[in-house]
Amino acid sequence: MLLTRRRRPAKGWPAERLPYPDARRRLRAWRRTRPFWGGLLLILGGTELLLVPLSPLPVLVSLGLGGLAAIGIGLALIAAGLFLWFLPHTRHYVSVNALLLSVLSFAATNLGGFVVGMGLGIAGSAMGFGWTPVREEEREAEVSPLRDGQGPRTLAAALPVVLLAALGQGPAPLKAPDPGTVVAARTPPTVTTTLFAPHGFLVAGVREVPTAGGPVKAMVLKMRSASLTDYRLTTRDGGDELALGADTLDLSGDVTLYLTKFSGCLEGLVCLTFTPDGLPVPPVVPPFVFMTDVSAEQALVTSDLIVTDGLTLGAS
Repeated sequence: MLLTRRRRPAKGWPAERLPYPDARRRLRAWRRTRPFWGGLLLILGGTELLLVPLSPLPVLVSLGLGGLAAIGIGLALIAAGLFLWFLPHTRHYVSVNALLLSVLSFAATNLGGFVVGMGLGIAGSAMGFGWTPVREEEREAEVSPLRDGQGPRTLAAALPVVLLAALGQGPAPLKAPDPGTVVAARTPPTVTTTLFAPHGFLVAGVREVPTAGGPVKAMVLKMRSASLTDYRLTTRDGGDELALGADTLDLSGDVTLYLTKFSGCLEGLVCLTFTPDGLPVPPVVPPFVFMTDVSAEQALVTSDLIVTDGLTLGAS
């Protein structure tokens, strides 16, 4: 009787026999650069909330306000999941908003899609908020074609509207318009205004701005125009303090602000502070968003046209 020894399958043989190894490798590398599973749970939770009021269940006598709320919250959760996939640097703000919507769905919809959609939304929000980028040394073997913060920018133009006012690792450095040979002050002046109303607002990213004391990191905010009320600028560079004020200040044209710090109250309700090291905001902000009680450290500003009313100058 001839006995043969059965050869043990080689390690990793299922992966070798599955089709499309290159596509699976690229998908795995892309998935590891963003909170993929948190976004997937948000999309599933939003889909469940969206389908429940549209299903022919006998318990749903009529849609009413609960059905309309379920459709709106479901779409918002789906949009939040797509944000986590394609714009992972906005994960903190998006996850917090998705968590609030998920909890709200219990009272505003059909018990949060009979608890299933609410539970998926809460779990996805927690996973998205707690996700941290993979260290560079851990991803050397597999390089993703889409790195953190480089999703399709066109997607960001529509999704914040769906999220109704949609808010690690910050956005990737951008090639912003070169401020020229202008060298900013060693210490950025402080700007305050009671109302900041931008139009066509875009958070373009972070870049280095040359100053008298060397380059500094600054947030780049681009917009078509902006209106500021009770504008005050105070320099802190040198022995004397110089101040410039205006009742109103209107910027128009190709407006670009280079800020090292920016704080204010969104819609006059939620007060936030942004720095170049972390920008928990979507790249595109809806046009109806404004901020009150704004204070910023302004390294540089460029604008085609500046119109002021009640301009004052002061020195001390």
